[in-house]
Amino acid sequence: MQKILYTNARIATMVQGDTPYGLLDHGALATENGKIVWCGNRVDLPSRISSWPKHDLESRLITPGLIDCHTHVVHGGERSKEFALRLEGASYEEIARAGGGILSTLKATRSLSEDQLIDEALPRVDEMIGEGVTTLEIKSGYGLDIENEVKMLRAARRIGKLRPLRVKTSFLGAHAVPPEFAGRADAYIEEICLSALEAAHQQGLVDAVDGFCEGIAFSPQQIERVFTLAQSLGLPVKLHAEQLSNLDGARLAAKFHALSADHLEYLDEPGVAAMAKAGTIAVILPGAFYTLGEKTKPPVALFRKYRIPMAVATDCNPGSSPLFSILLTMNMACTLFQLTAEEALEGATRHAAHALGLDDCGTITAGKRADLAIWNVDHPRELSYRIGFNPLYSRVLGGDI
Repeated sequence: MQKILYTNARIATMVQGDTPYGLLDHGALATENGKIVWCGNRVDLPSRISSWPKHDLESRLITPGLIDCHTHVVHGGERSKEFALRLEGASYEEIARAGGGILSTLKATRSLSEDQLIDEALPRVDEMIGEGVTTLEIKSGYGLDIENEVKMLRAARRIGKLRPLRVKTSFLGAHAVPPEFAGRADAYIEEICLSALEAAHQQGLVDAVDGFCEGIAFSPQQIERVFTLAQSLGLPVKLHAEQLSNLDGARLAAKFHALSADHLEYLDEPGVAAMAKAGTIAVILPGAFYTLGEKTKPPVALFRKYRIPMAVATDCNPGSSPLFSILLTMNMACTLFQLTAEEALEGATRHAAHALGLDDCGTITAGKRADLAIWNVDHPRELSYRIGFNPLYSRVLGGDI
């Protein structure tokens, strides 16, 4: 693979230190064989690297490639009708209990072939790639039977081969109770969800296991059965928790040392403390908060108090967060939840990597993957500042521009 020396750049390394963003004002960056081999001030450039083929960035900004660590980007259909119903006053829970919500997407997803699911997902994925995303998490959860859950995960894996993109998959069989098991959530977990997880794992389709712990979905006891199986299979877990109410889902996630707990609008201080002790990342999803017109915000001040890293993600899905822009998500995290611009970029880089259990990306450090985003901006705070504007100049994945 080609050696490349990026020169005349500002570099937001996102390495914690004395300088915000780990910013190098007069930086240089060398990549070889898909890895970062050197990064620093250009006056300190080693002589062995100085003769490499140069790419003059003309004072552009380099950041780590962005990471969208929570998406449902593979699905069938759309739910604009529910958007209209919410405008008329219906709540997300009312729509779900009336047969809409996740179950509406279930019907559309089951009706599509694997190829058709990919065809529908790729335009969404391309939008994400176009904003500098280099790693994308994709969940199942709209099939809710063995065949269709596996189908969704196969489609997600193929997207990672069809596009220059790193894809991490999450099994979300515990997303909702399908209509054929209405009123029988325990039976669904026993007969379908656990079997689907085992089948998907046997085919090498699962990187992590997720669940939706909520009154309209599954109880902590039901989620615990799924997590126990995941643990026996050697798979990490994560959880949709405390989005609409507090069922102590975050504490359950912490019990299993979950990679992340996501949403968290109704999380209390004991739940925050449990997450801190377990090292569980808080994933902030402003798109769903915004779309559903929620009023209760995630406890950002408590996350800071307990030093819990905050990741930021689109939650791209057809119902509660039809959002494809990680840049807009970062802006919303700042304007709606009062994250700083630095926290927002950390949330889409370093902390998002940790929310996926990855330690080879998310910062610009020698030895890590050469996954980079290059921007037509002067300062990294601009990435969270503008609304509806994409300043991406170039994207680098595994050293390839």
